[in-house]
Amino acid sequence: MDASSPDIPPPGALIRRHGLATRVWHWVNAVAIFVLIGSGLGISNAHPRLYWGVYGANFDQAWWQLPRFPAWITIPASYNLAISRRWHLFFALVLGFGLLAYMIWSLVDRHFQRDLTLRRRELTARHLWADFRAHLDFRFHDPEAPRAYNVFQKLSYVGVLFVALPLVILTGIALSPGMNAAWPWVLDLFGGRQSARSVHFLCMVAIAAFTVVHLALVILAGAGNELRSMVTGRWRVPPDGQVDAVGDPVVRGPVVTGEPR
Repeated sequence: MDASSPDIPPPGALIRRHGLATRVWHWVNAVAIFVLIGSGLGISNAHPRLYWGVYGANFDQAWWQLPRFPAWITIPASYNLAISRRWHLFFALVLGFGLLAYMIWSLVDRHFQRDLTLRRRELTARHLWADFRAHLDFRFHDPEAPRAYNVFQKLSYVGVLFVALPLVILTGIALSPGMNAAWPWVLDLFGGRQSARSVHFLCMVAIAAFTVVHLALVILAGAGNELRSMVTGRWRVPPDGQVDAVGDPVVRGPVVTGEPR
């Protein structure tokens, strides 16, 4: 595709990149995950051992002996299992209903089909290697399609949206005594309470790792430009490797409107 095509925003152009639903869900989700991880680590401190199966207690063989997490990373900062559970339950509801609303809206406006569909050519070894090399060179967007997600973004977002988050919600339901009474099959689905607890913790680790990598890439891609896009929806197309101190592209250009995500 010719880089001078009118359909391709030039470097420095300000384009619409994220729709309102995506931006609202992103920030609600960010707060919910922060609180859920902190309160979850506080709950873990009550019994920092993980098991497989139905039962698990002090004298059973744990497959993972967790550390006791320091106060600065738990919610609340002082050990209080009851308060940790209250924070965890409330923000679990925020996470679950927020994800449901986001998925419904993304299906309605075709965000998933338009932006997250993985095409066969993107999964070839050649394409994956080229995208990996581009990341090593700090080139995170395609100049011919700057609104598009790269293949690693698609894979990570699909993994989190359709695997990690649904699993962490389902295992959370399995761990709730009240939900066990209403939907006992959810606990059976995971092979028992201790297996559900282990899967729940592993999903939390995966989501936390995704969050750390996501924040690192936001900084490397230009924090100012990326934050602007997630607050206002507008993102400035960067010339490769040319950003200022806050992450804005050096080249300035006209405002270009486009299909928001």
